[in-house]
Amino acid sequence: MTSESVDDAMFSAGAALAAIHPIAHSEHPLGSLWRHRLSLANAAVLARQGGRTEDEAALRDAWYLRRDGDDPGPGGRILKAWRHLGERAAMLSKDWTINLSALFEVRFGDALDDVVMQAAKLAVGQGSAVAAAAEVAAASLHFVPQCEPLALWLADMVLAHRLKWPMAAPLIASQIRRGDLRAAGKAGAADEVWPKACALAYARAAASAADLYVDLVRRADRLLVAAPKLRGKDADTMVAILIMEDAQPAGAGKTASDRSSRRLFERLVALGAVRELTGRPTFRLYGL
Repeated sequence: MTSESVDDAMFSAGAALAAIHPIAHSEHPLGSLWRHRLSLANAAVLARQGGRTEDEAALRDAWYLRRDGDDPGPGGRILKAWRHLGERAAMLSKDWTINLSALFEVRFGDALDDVVMQAAKLAVGQGSAVAAAAEVAAASLHFVPQCEPLALWLADMVLAHRLKWPMAAPLIASQIRRGDLRAAGKAGAADEVWPKACALAYARAAASAADLYVDLVRRADRLLVAAPKLRGKDADTMVAILIMEDAQPAGAGKTASDRSSRRLFERLVALGAVRELTGRPTFRLYGL
């Protein structure tokens, strides 16, 4: 922990969040890809903290190579929760209790109800968005101490509501330190230690998210330059998907065959417009 004050930490967080505010507030299609990549990074950190071995590549595999309706596994379920965090539907507070119970396998009861009520109240309150995020995380860890990811999910959600973003951006889970998070649930510790740690985590997370978006813009521009050179029947559709989605397997499309789809991706890789994300000769995934 640095020697700076809580006010200094809150200022740093506010400045960093202001830098990504136009990105998070915009509804440009690239914002969907940005949130997917943030979700993946956050989920990988949480999986590691939970003692799991999946890294970003393994979580991506679990998500994109499953069949419709298949369970993506424990790691994939973490990713599911964080991808949902970045969706418009997740902003509806009336659905939080049932959705969070399912996503985090937390049983219905007074504890979860109390957390959701506190989150809904803080989401529409006045004052610092970062302070509100820190407060709801501390409340969640007090009422539902066995589920640390729930506290971080709610922190990002309350922050998004306070900043009037159309969708939340997964941020804090990738940067918060486990020891600082545990301090949030201790009586008397939240007054100084936790708000400061939370603010510094948001400052780091927002700075990293800004860098990510700059990189994605550069990659998307390269794809759009290459797009007129493509001849596949589903080329335009695939370009649109690649700008919005973290990854895409090569397979048959609406009008193109499986073979044609593979050729399209190979052409995009040759043009430097997309990357093959797995390094495997089979079951490949492609993305910016």
